[in-house]
Parts: sequence; structure tokens; C-alpha cells
Amino acid sequence: MRHLPPLFPVGQISRRALIRSGLAAAAASAATLPLPVFAQEPISVAGIYTVPVEQQWVSRIHLAAEAAKEAGQISYTFSENTANTDYPRVMREYAEAGVKLIVGEIFGVEQEAREVVLDYPDTAFLLGSSLPADPEYPNLAVFDNYVQDASYLSGIIAGAMTETGKIGMVGGFPIPEVNRLMHAFMAGVRETRPDAQFQVSFIGSWFDPPKAKETAFAMIEGGTDLLYAERFGVSDAAQEKGILAIGNVIDTQSDYPDTVVASAIWHFEPTLQAALDAINAGTFKAADYGVYSFMKEGGSSLAPLGTFEGKVPQSALDLVAEREAAIKSGEFTVEIDDSEPTSS
Repeated sequence: MRHLPPLFPVGQISRRALIRSGLAAAAASAATLPLPVFAQEPISVAGIYTVPVEQQWVSRIHLAAEAAKEAGQISYTFSENTANTDYPRVMREYAEAGVKLIVGEIFGVEQEAREVVLDYPDTAFLLGSSLPADPEYPNLAVFDNYVQDASYLSGIIAGAMTETGKIGMVGGFPIPEVNRLMHAFMAGVRETRPDAQFQVSFIGSWFDPPKAKETAFAMIEGGTDLLYAERFGVSDAAQEKGILAIGNVIDTQSDYPDTVVASAIWHFEPTLQAALDAINAGTFKAADYGVYSFMKEGGSSLAPLGTFEGKVPQSALDLVAEREAAIKSGEFTVEIDDSEPTSS
């Protein structure tokens, strides 16, 4: 575990290529979703992550925090690769140090984390969770990545790009946060390829690129010609075998220019901004922040086609534009299905 001392300024995040490209993306996001600079004292924020900050889901939280730091709203430190068994202890360390807001993900340590929350009523906690907000924990707001809107749109494109109609989907764990994205993607695919067949597999890890790659290889050998890359490693397999992939949560097309057609992007900025506004107003409380990930709230989007501009059928692009406008206006709602998806 890389555990930085509380309130140590984090500035050396150019150590890996993905973070370098991610910060560029964060700058672009900041231009789209501006974070205002406040005259008041920056809010001290600590992030606690169970995986490296390069991992798709966590990277979006990390980059949003870096953007808020650049805007002068917060000071920011973080711990990555924190084991679930260590998570409550690290929460306590940051709370004891006087951190005002702690962000992270407690999917594997739900009850233990809540016990810590009760011991620090003056600390605000904004944590990824599969459970709803509970007034018994008044200083704990929960969130997850409701980016089903963008996932659905990426599915429309995937359905138009597959030649065989056989699509492979590789996920981490079959939890609601993953399941709803897969179901939305599948629904989008069926808009343009009603006879599509799906092979679904979960690798039992949030960060195991070699295992995800191996699983994807098996799908390709079975006839799959397009992959849904919910995990790192899947696009590598697609690239090596010369087939297409659809990205999830982050845009990796620059790394796979001939492979990744489209990606559903999660923007954590609106979620973080809502929490900071509540803290500044003295109104932070138990609440469900998942709504800030919806497309109409600016919490998700479909990545630009980039190298695939002009290669996606216009009929599919027209449908994407139509559905996107309807989603943002509230006229069309993408179903949220948290049940485990199966091969079909």
C-alpha cells in the first residue's frame, strides 16, 4: 500500500503515462465543467483507494480532485492500494489529522467503514457504496457511477460496428455498479443489432489486466469480433487480435487508436462539486449522490470518435444524437438494471 502522510501535498503524479494523459483529460473536463475558485480556505480532502489511481473508476475520482486542487478549492492527499482490511485504519488516520472530506470506495468494507464514520461526526465522508444513504450515519454521503446513459449510447455504436453480432463482455465483479452499465450497453447494441449475442464473464478482480486479457482471448477464439472493455487488459487483447473494443469510464482511444471505437466516460466533477458546496454551506449530510453521474447532470458523456470519425454508419450516429438529446431533456430514460447479466 502506498500511504502518504496526512495532508502531504501530492504533486508528483506524472510518474506513469496514464496519469499524464489523464491529467490532460482532466484539464479538458475542467473546461467543460468549470470548478469555481472560492476565496475561502481550501477544504482539506483525502482520497482512500483500494486500487492504483490508474484504475478506471478510481482515476476519475482522483482526476476530479486534482482539478479541484488546481482551482484552489481543496488541498488533496491520497492513499492507493489500500487493502480492505486496512481501510478503516486509514480512514481513522486521516480523520484524526483533521481532514475535512474523505472520498473513496467502501464496496468491500461497508459495515466497518460506517463504524468509523460514527466516531468522527465532524468529518464529511463521500464514499462509493452499493448501499443507500442512511440517516443513522448523518455525515456519510454515498455515490456510484451511474453512467448507464453513456453506456447505452456506446452500445448503439457497437451494434453498428460488429460484423458477426457476437460481442464479448469482460467485467470485474457482478455488482450493481458494473451490472447496470453492461445491461445499458446491451440495450444499446440491440437498437442497431437486434440479433446480437453476448458472452459475459467476470474475472473476480478490479485490477488484473493479464487475467482480463486472457479472458478476452478466449472470447475471441469463440468468434467474438467486438469486446466491451469494462476492465483493463481487454483492449490489449482486442488490439493484438485486430478486433474492435468499446471503452468504459475513461477514454483510452489514444492508446488504442485502431481498436477503441467509443467509450462511456464518467465525470466525477459534479459529484465532488456538490459535496464541496454542501460543506461550504454547512449542509453536508447523508445523501445519495449517484444522480450527479447522470448525463443530464453532466456526470457522464460519450467520448469523441476520434480516429473512428467517418467510420461509424451515419444511421447509428443519428440515433445516438437523437437519444442523447432525449436523455438530456428527460424525454428518454435508460433503464437501470442492477441484476447480474448473463450470456445470451
